[in-house]
Amino acid sequence: MTYGILGPLLPAVTAGRDRIVLAMLLLHTDRVVSVGELVEAVWGDDPPSTARAQLQACVSRLRRVLPDFAIGTDPAGYRLRVGAGELDYLVFARLIARARAEGDAGLFREALDLWRGAALVGIDSRPVCMAAAALDEQYAAAVEDWAELELAAGHDRELIGALSEPVERFPLRERLRGQLIRALAGAGRAADALAEFRRAREVLRDELGIEPGPDLQELHRRILNAAEVAPVRNLPRTVGDFTGRDDAVRRLLRMIEGGGHWSPVIALLDGMAGSGKTTLALHVASLVGDRYPDAHLFVDLSGYGEREPVEPSAALLILLRQLGIPAKAVPADLDGRVTMWRSELSRRRVLVVLDNAYSSVQLADLLPTSPGTLALVTSRRRLAGVDGAYPESLPVLALDEAMALLARIAGDRVRAEPEATAEVVRRCGGLPLALRLAGARLAHRPRWRVADLVRRLGESALPELSAEDRSVGSAFALSYGQLADGAKRMFRLLGLYPAPRFDAPAAAALAGLPLDDAQDLLDDLIDVHLLDEPEPGIFRPHELLREFAATLAADLPADERRRAIGEVLDLQVHAFAASNPPARRIAFDVDLGRPTPRRPDLVAAVADPLARLEWERPQLSSYVEAAAGAGFVTYAWWIPRAAWWYLFSRSYGDDIGTLCRLGLAVVEKAGDRRGVGVLANYLASAYMRMNVFPPALDLLERSVRVHEELGDLSAVAKALGNRAGVYAALGRFAECVASGRASLRLRALAGDRTTSRVQHHNLAEGYLRLGRYEDSLRSGRLSLLAAIDNKDPGAESVALTHIQRAKRALGIGGHRQRQLFNAVMLQATRADHLGSLADGRNEQAITLRDEGGHAEAIRQHEAAIAITRRYHDRLHEALYLTDLARTRQIAGDPAGALEDFRLALSIADGLGARYVSARSLAGIAACTADPVEAGRWREVASAAFREMGVPPWGLPDDGARW
Repeated sequence: MTYGILGPLLPAVTAGRDRIVLAMLLLHTDRVVSVGELVEAVWGDDPPSTARAQLQACVSRLRRVLPDFAIGTDPAGYRLRVGAGELDYLVFARLIARARAEGDAGLFREALDLWRGAALVGIDSRPVCMAAAALDEQYAAAVEDWAELELAAGHDRELIGALSEPVERFPLRERLRGQLIRALAGAGRAADALAEFRRAREVLRDELGIEPGPDLQELHRRILNAAEVAPVRNLPRTVGDFTGRDDAVRRLLRMIEGGGHWSPVIALLDGMAGSGKTTLALHVASLVGDRYPDAHLFVDLSGYGEREPVEPSAALLILLRQLGIPAKAVPADLDGRVTMWRSELSRRRVLVVLDNAYSSVQLADLLPTSPGTLALVTSRRRLAGVDGAYPESLPVLALDEAMALLARIAGDRVRAEPEATAEVVRRCGGLPLALRLAGARLAHRPRWRVADLVRRLGESALPELSAEDRSVGSAFALSYGQLADGAKRMFRLLGLYPAPRFDAPAAAALAGLPLDDAQDLLDDLIDVHLLDEPEPGIFRPHELLREFAATLAADLPADERRRAIGEVLDLQVHAFAASNPPARRIAFDVDLGRPTPRRPDLVAAVADPLARLEWERPQLSSYVEAAAGAGFVTYAWWIPRAAWWYLFSRSYGDDIGTLCRLGLAVVEKAGDRRGVGVLANYLASAYMRMNVFPPALDLLERSVRVHEELGDLSAVAKALGNRAGVYAALGRFAECVASGRASLRLRALAGDRTTSRVQHHNLAEGYLRLGRYEDSLRSGRLSLLAAIDNKDPGAESVALTHIQRAKRALGIGGHRQRQLFNAVMLQATRADHLGSLADGRNEQAITLRDEGGHAEAIRQHEAAIAITRRYHDRLHEALYLTDLARTRQIAGDPAGALEDFRLALSIADGLGARYVSARSLAGIAACTADPVEAGRWREVASAAFREMGVPPWGLPDDGARW
């Protein structure tokens, strides 16, 4: 049911007495209205003797109109129950309360729109009329509060029509009349505003015999004065080719539109030197200037300039003079100027741009305090000390915005060479000032192509980005010059840092500082936009700032520069090593001779070494290059070795290759034989991971020779064990077994008690392919024991897979196979080892195939192949394809099997993987319908198996199922 008292009564009841009763019940909803109150409302002071009976009749008639049980009877009278949102007045009251609390003009408007005319119009009852008058008073007060918000928002023109009816309805409300006068004046209709004042004076004289109050008279004087003084327009010229910053402009306009109701609007635009803060402020000012008709002011506070920052007293003198106040009328003391400034702003709608602010303290007395004013503040510093302000930090321009800016400056040449233009943007780092200076070079050299500008910029763009007295370097120098000594030193040293991104421990190592002190200095640099923090705890200077810092760092003493680089490299070695699981850490310590970190406090501060190494990964080569450049030969191979396991376990073979090749070139040139031997071994792992086997074999042979020269039997044993794995991949299984056994013998001679899981792993593979299943099972078990002893879930998973294969070849299956599979998958998942996960899926598929579950087996094969493709393991992809093809063949799909066998053959031949090639050939023979052609394929496959000395997989009379 909808009830209404904000206008004619709802629901529309025709009987006069019924209307009064309903009105009284609605005016006092959810409380008992006594019979006496109702009788007085209906009959006044002279009720009839039958009043109670007639009242009961009225209630009966109302009950027929209203919902059931709406009117309740009480011994004292009657109560009307109204549901949430059913009575317009209650909705109005809630909206008004929220609107006043939030300063929301929209909520005020929503509430006022509920009124349909004068409250309870047409009901002739003294109590009802008194209540209706109180409601009308609430309406008028709400209109005034709403109008104040709209005036503050600059909606003068829109208000004129909206206020005309309430002013006629409430002619004696001076505040409401004053708001109409202000709206007329704000819309530029000063004459109409003065005429409205005269009408207000006449009404007040005629009705009350009084003059308008002081507020209305002061308003009258201000309008008279304003009519005599031209508006102030003191903003500098803005650029005509403003480009980009669309999101920032939208946010600022939305903030300005929604603010200023009860307080001034203050926006803080901060960003690094050259980011276009002033340009943006002036652009926004041009868009909203009409809202502030009285004055547009501007003052350069010189927060970052060759002059000292402008003192607040001096800035206030500038601003007051811009308002037209004579110098002799401006107070000499700061407090007097602040008072005058705030008084002047309270009488005007003013926009002020406070450019290049240095600190919150400098701004404290300059910011407006009156509604209806806007301050746009720019600064190279984050001004967190300014309360109630809207912050907008400016990043560099996105690629499309930067290219559009260059096109507006330099024209069609930019659009004709998009790749060269993108390179200019990269060299300029998307910085608006740099782009403007680069674009100006093009604009003033009509014969240049964009590619010519790229060549001029070179890899060191900073010296070229200048025009007359403007340059990016000088802008940076002003920001740098304002730093405290500690921050200056940190910034200079960051010019030495080998890579673009770093964290607080790395900065602390670079500067030789405690971690907390380094973090404080980084925060200082962030606050003045000489450093960014794109992700929590990860820092990066703008590329041009990095170049600027490098020019400053060049003046540091050579020994200080070398010390700083060395400290960073030492930290990185130990932080990367911390990403190794315990079993791998033992091998790392053996390779490097158990080095101790120079800054164990910083190594301990690295909370998540794995996550840290992941974001460091793209810049690892920078550390190797820095080690070479600073003469730290040892770090040139320690860094690749420290990062190796993380990269290898996640199949980042290309990264391992790049790092090890860089390091190998350094240690070869320096004659570091230890480094050559270690890196040759681990570079071989990269080639293995990328399935490029001949270079891997050559590198392992080299590692063996170098370590033999050095007399390091343990290192020789490690290289021989790894060589066994290459032999297995190439199908040279007898050599695989020989190399693996030689590795174990050497380990025993050397007394090496570190894990032997790799050797046993490769022996298990070699024995299995040669048909020596008992030996394969024994090696698999020894590999598992070594993995358990070293708490290495990944190695446990690999060992369990070998055990599973050997048992299947020996005819040991059933539920044990399923138990083994579950153990494999558990350990592979725990270690996040993709290779083991893929192997486990494929083994499960073979078990399902043997049990007759062909459809599920095919799904598991395909899952295994999908994993190998994720980490680009072509060898195992081909191997699993042969197993998938065999399953399709057994399931009655020879055509699908033939397609998979051929794909596997193509991959295996490309890799030089003879064993997988032979399996593929045998499978093609089994699936070829033409007996003559099948025979030819079978003969080629048989010859390949004989040459390798292995059982002929997949050929007639062959019982092997592995």
